[in-house]
Amino acid sequence: MHFIITDAWLAKSRAIHLSGTKLVAALATLSLVLMLVAAGLYHWVFLKGARERWPIVGTLVRLVVADEFEQRDRYMRENLDAMARKLGEMQARMLQLEALGERVGGLAGVNPHDLKIVAGRGGALVEGRPLSLEELQATLNDLEQLTGERTDLLTVMESRLIDQRLKTMMIPTQHPVAGPLGSSFGWRIDPFTGHSALHTGLDFQASPGTTIQSAAGGVVVAAEVHPQYGNMVEVDHGNNLVTRYAHASRLLVKKGDLVKRGQKVAEVGTTGRSTGPHLHFEVLVQGVPQDPMKFLNAGRNAPATVAALAPSVTAPRAIH
Repeated sequence: MHFIITDAWLAKSRAIHLSGTKLVAALATLSLVLMLVAAGLYHWVFLKGARERWPIVGTLVRLVVADEFEQRDRYMRENLDAMARKLGEMQARMLQLEALGERVGGLAGVNPHDLKIVAGRGGALVEGRPLSLEELQATLNDLEQLTGERTDLLTVMESRLIDQRLKTMMIPTQHPVAGPLGSSFGWRIDPFTGHSALHTGLDFQASPGTTIQSAAGGVVVAAEVHPQYGNMVEVDHGNNLVTRYAHASRLLVKKGDLVKRGQKVAEVGTTGRSTGPHLHFEVLVQGVPQDPMKFLNAGRNAPATVAALAPSVTAPRAIH
């Protein structure tokens, strides 16, 4: 393509030759320049019209701004509604957790009303009107406070339940040996003297070498040979509660050992004042023999029944 440029004053002319590539580049450059000029002019006119409140331009500006605000408000409303629905679900779950906590508190012996809990403004959300951001934030703050209070309450319940569990584990409710019951607790004819005497424990018939287990967790306070009980083990379970295992053939623990429920402490034998292989099992509360069967039967009942056994002491007038 050829362009001829003529200078009217100097009466000169100049020819310019453009190839296809140069022509395309020139057109693209010209288009870009025109677009930039148009954009700058539009921007200048738009801003000037908005500042000086030109009738048409001002109306366009208000429409554009109103549309932007409407879109932003719609976006925020959708987010707030979604957060409100999620908050409603969280509050519903909190109510379920509160009901569960009350049931667990009953098992743990905790009265929630005895704890200093500040009532929140909880409850399920009823969306009769859209929630504002301030209302949503206030509800979230209440839920956070209520969550902290419920956490404290459940921590107390957990502590109480653990304490109950430990107390239960320290009460002798497990059978110390696998074998049938021979002589029970109470008055009987003594096999050696033929006179009436108080039998201060239970006799379990078993073969020599049968495992003797601790009826509960505790500390071994005696592991010795006794003139009447023969090879004997005594375990202190706390709260002035002691169990005694007598006539063993072999002792497997020593004084000061910690034992757990069901741990092997000795083996059945016939040492001491005994007529044959068996385990003589005693439970003493504050040094006074109690009927061990009360404790063994209580193992099948509720923990509260088990815990109530320790203070119950009846003092017999004679000892084995």
